[in-house]
Amino acid sequence: MRRFLALAALLPLAAAACGSDDDTGAGAAAEDRLQVVASFYPVAEAAERVGGDLVEVENLTPAGTEPHDLELTPPQVDGLQDADVVLYLGQGFQPAVEEVAERRDGASVDVLEAVELEVGAAEFDEEEGENAEEEGEHAEVEGEHADEGALDPHYWLDPTLMADAVDRIEEALAEAAPEHADAFAANAERYKSELAELDQEFEEALAQCEVRVMVTSHAAFHYLAERYDLEQLPIAGLSPESEPDPRRLAELADLIGEEGVTTVFYETLVAPDVAETLAREAGVDTAVLNPLEGLTQDDIEAGKDYAAVMRDNLAALTGALGCR
Repeated sequence: MRRFLALAALLPLAAAACGSDDDTGAGAAAEDRLQVVASFYPVAEAAERVGGDLVEVENLTPAGTEPHDLELTPPQVDGLQDADVVLYLGQGFQPAVEEVAERRDGASVDVLEAVELEVGAAEFDEEEGENAEEEGEHAEVEGEHADEGALDPHYWLDPTLMADAVDRIEEALAEAAPEHADAFAANAERYKSELAELDQEFEEALAQCEVRVMVTSHAAFHYLAERYDLEQLPIAGLSPESEPDPRRLAELADLIGEEGVTTVFYETLVAPDVAETLAREAGVDTAVLNPLEGLTQDDIEAGKDYAAVMRDNLAALTGALGCR
């Protein structure tokens, strides 16, 4: 009997000890995760997909915020300084983040260095035949108002360039935690496979379209247009805050009629007023074409990610361009 009482007395202590071990283990696992700070959504998603459960990723740009407008809070600056890895975009895309990232002691990776950037909204090549003069007009209109000479940072709108960035992110995480390099490599390969499938969907869906010109709010879609043989005519330049003058809108209204454009695209994080004005002037519709610089709160609540929003873009394009 005394033996049973002694065993009973020991049971609570044993249970407490087991509970303590579990809690410590969970805490240690959380602490062992690589602390990664990403400057905005596409970079944050790629880091999460490559890192998996081995990383904790903080996206500096809140949902529904235009990343160009980001101003860092003191806690965000502290987080940047303390992170194991900082992933950001250079070229002045987010100057506040770039400044802190470049002066900190830890690993800071400019993801744009992994991508062969091109001049956004470059002039179109002159073509032979009856349309040469018209193509020259397109070049003049675009070159005047699209930050000519500036490198376009919006690589992620081409899934193949997104895959190039994934490779650089994998490399950065493996350098910071070499013991997990194999896991990062496997995760990256899975993600790149999904990006390749997405690219295939775009190629097939946009192969045959009645119209190949897309009129966009700002010049964010250069790489998407280049990849899928489309022509981008932006209302504003690389900065979404830049505003066109009335002459620019009149020129675009004329081109919309000449090219048979049915839709002016606006964005989710920028006021659609100018796009709606142009569409009204030209007598065409409007639709959303998302530059994917960030998710809205509605997107997050709907469980959307990069691939889902890109497929929304594909549906918008095929409808507006008359693809079959």
